[in-house]
Amino acid sequence: MAAATLPAIVPNRLTARAQLPIRSLPAAAGAAAGATATGAPHGARPVDADEGGGPRRQGGADKLQRLKTAYLERIVPILKEEFGYTNIHEVPKIEKIVVNCGMGDAEQNSKGLEAAIRDLALITGQRPAKTRAKKSIATFKLREGTTVGAAVTLRGNMMYYFLDRLINLGLPRTRDFQGINPNSFDGHGNYSIGMRDQSVFPEIRYEALGKQRGMDVCITTTAKTDNEAQRLLALMGMPFREGGGPAVVVRKKKKKAIHFESKSRGRK
Repeated sequence: MAAATLPAIVPNRLTARAQLPIRSLPAAAGAAAGATATGAPHGARPVDADEGGGPRRQGGADKLQRLKTAYLERIVPILKEEFGYTNIHEVPKIEKIVVNCGMGDAEQNSKGLEAAIRDLALITGQRPAKTRAKKSIATFKLREGTTVGAAVTLRGNMMYYFLDRLINLGLPRTRDFQGINPNSFDGHGNYSIGMRDQSVFPEIRYEALGKQRGMDVCITTTAKTDNEAQRLLALMGMPFREGGGPAVVVRKKKKKAIHFESKSRGRK
């Protein structure tokens, strides 16, 4: 008895896809997975692999966090040995970095304020917020609540990334740079830097810079003394000026009015 013949199927998109051999699907899926994971066809050598088959080079994420890696692996043991910390949580670290750009004519010059915000966003990688006056000052024609500048607070990986670029790119490109002042600590382990020109960062094009603007960089640390904070920043590569250190501020005791009254009486 002759076998029954199946009716002919008109080929279309669905049937053409269904007629693929089943055993070829796993191979295709494996090839696609290999191409997706490594960014190259299956069986090809990854781009960041060593030519001699050795370990891969550092990726982009490792380069961005090189200062944080250096702090955890190299700086923390040095600080523990020098200052005799028994607990790792006692080792000072950087808590946050505040970048501030003040503009006295921000209320009248809205385009200049937007340009300053755009430049700060390019430098720090984070959009800044507008700062407003806390009280009215008639001498400066300033009212409470008016916009006076822009500021941005950096924490975590963005903080280490900005500090790395500030130390290795921004400060060395400053005109007539001879080191930063080591006496700019506030007595509680915090350090402030004033920069007159933002064009030292490569993100800011000198041709597109309309008006020269400066900015203030405030580095807040968990150090209890200025010496610990200076040592922490020095190990990170902060170029302090030689022949100086955090000065100890000795505040004079205020004299009472009775001292001045006795002197005036003696003169009479």
